[in-house]
This record gives sequence, structure tokens and C-alpha cells, in this order.
Amino acid sequence: MNSMTKSLSITIIDDDQSVRESLLDLLEVFGYSVRIFASAYEFLESSAIPETNCLLLDISMPGMGGVDLNLELKRREIEIPVVFMTGHAQDAVINEAKKAGTCLFKPFASKELRSAIELAVNP
Repeated sequence: MNSMTKSLSITIIDDDQSVRESLLDLLEVFGYSVRIFASAYEFLESSAIPETNCLLLDISMPGMGGVDLNLELKRREIEIPVVFMTGHAQDAVINEAKKAGTCLFKPFASKELRSAIELAVNP
């Protein structure tokens, strides 16, 4: 584990509690500092934005999905590397996500997740 991994703060935003908890456990094993949120709105109202080095965003969530959250952050001139996650193959939404970052399809391997995060923060 390199020193950069330890300094990264990853924020997970997913409406599925089991996904949030399993990713939290996995990313902490990798040595990342991790925060979790159940919705995009919860994240936007938090103090975690300036401390986030990479976002793991579920594409499909009630209310504001991952792509919309990413657009809102850009509108606010907040640049955070993003890794999108989805369990649903919606071509139009996935294409939008891929324009803004990496898109992983659930379920994905831990190695694939780690590579996507490293690529997002070190393009």
C-alpha cells in the first residue's frame, strides 16, 4: 500500500445500504479514508465535499442520481474525480457517466474498483 492510498478520502454515495457497507469495509482494508451517504442531497448538505478526493457514485438513485450530482458539482465549480457504479444497463445514462469518468457494473471485483479509483485520481 503506497502513502498516497492512505491519504485519499473516498466518498461513497449509494441508496443501497448493503452496497455502502460492503464498499466501506473493502476500501478501509485498502487503506482509504471513507465516508458514506445514502443520497446525493445528503452529500451536498454535508461538510465532506472539500475533503473528498474521489466519489463512488451510484448512477440510479431516487431523486438526484450520480450523473446529475456530478453535473451539479460542476455547476458549483467543484472538481472531484468520479467513479460511477451501476447495476442497470441504461445506455444513455451510462454514456453520460463514461464522459465524466469510469463506470463500473455491479457486481465488480475489488481489483477493478481499486484500479478505477487510482485511474480517477491519477488520470
